Amino acid sequence: MLFSLIIPVYNRPDEVDELLESLSQQDYTDNFEVVIVEDGSELRCDDVVRKYAGKLHLSYSFKGNSGPGDSRNYGMKKANGDYFIIFDSDCIIPKSYLTEVAKALKENYVDCFGGPDAALDSFSDIQKAINFAMTSFLTTGGIRGGSEKIDKFQPRSFNMGLSRKAFEASNGYGNIHPGEDPDLSIRLWNLGFETQLFPKAFVYHKRRIDWEKFTIQVNKFGKARPILNSWYPQYNKLTFFFPSFFIIGLLFAVVLLIFTYDVLLQLYFVYFLMIFLVSTYKNKSFKVGLLSIKAVWKQFFGYGTGFIESFIKVIILNQKPQEAFPELFFKK
Repeated sequence: MLFSLIIPVYNRPDEVDELLESLSQQDYTDNFEVVIVEDGSELRCDDVVRKYAGKLHLSYSFKGNSGPGDSRNYGMKKANGDYFIIFDSDCIIPKSYLTEVAKALKENYVDCFGGPDAALDSFSDIQKAINFAMTSFLTTGGIRGGSEKIDKFQPRSFNMGLSRKAFEASNGYGNIHPGEDPDLSIRLWNLGFETQLFPKAFVYHKRRIDWEKFTIQVNKFGKARPILNSWYPQYNKLTFFFPSFFIIGLLFAVVLLIFTYDVLLQLYFVYFLMIFLVSTYKNKSFKVGLLSIKAVWKQFFGYGTGFIESFIKVIILNQKPQEAFPELFFKK
């Protein structure tokens, strides 16, 4: 067996149903297995898994809650495949996904790859707006994509592949979350493994979160980055500071209004107007365009403030990350 699909789950039986349904429709003709790891859920998905027992080669395990990274490691240890593919439970997989991955690995084998994400027409307007904020060339999604070479890509664990050899050499994911995926990528580079972006291996990522949860999520992303920078300073980049610069610049623009200087604030207005126009055109929805302004603002504000707080505590004050931000570290 070549592929083992590793899926950690926490209180998401409905998502698992949609995900397994999409996997049951793959046009990939070789055998593959799906490894479901229930991470201490109160709403278990074992009944959903049994529903697909005749359609997919499935295994199901229930364990105590220890976070997504540790659950992925648990699944990879139980898996039989030579190559692991990790999905989040809120993903829907296009039917050609595994075929595209197999083709890409055959043409240019790599021990770790990542793929992009997209939105389906059936997604809610808020989901589409958040997807735009997280993937657009106008936001940090574009900044990240533009700053990472295809052959030096940091895969994200909602859509990531890892060879058994690379897993065993690296011991898989660490206990930081979020940030466990770039942490793993960098450790793989230091071990001599390569990572790549597979542009055609995309998934539909639902991101089933409301505005409050989205703000908390991106704030944690911001907090995690200075921690990673402190661990791996050789991989620090100026682009990681952009959301913080964005927030500081906006505050400065407001202050300048006291002196009747509004040029800087006008630039911010033009930027958000571009967000609205591009999102409206891409999503063919005036409402999604407006919601995208809110999503991008929450993305930059949440990430930027989290980054600044973490930079002060971890980089300037030299606090231990586990003590400064215990909420970012799962205990195994």
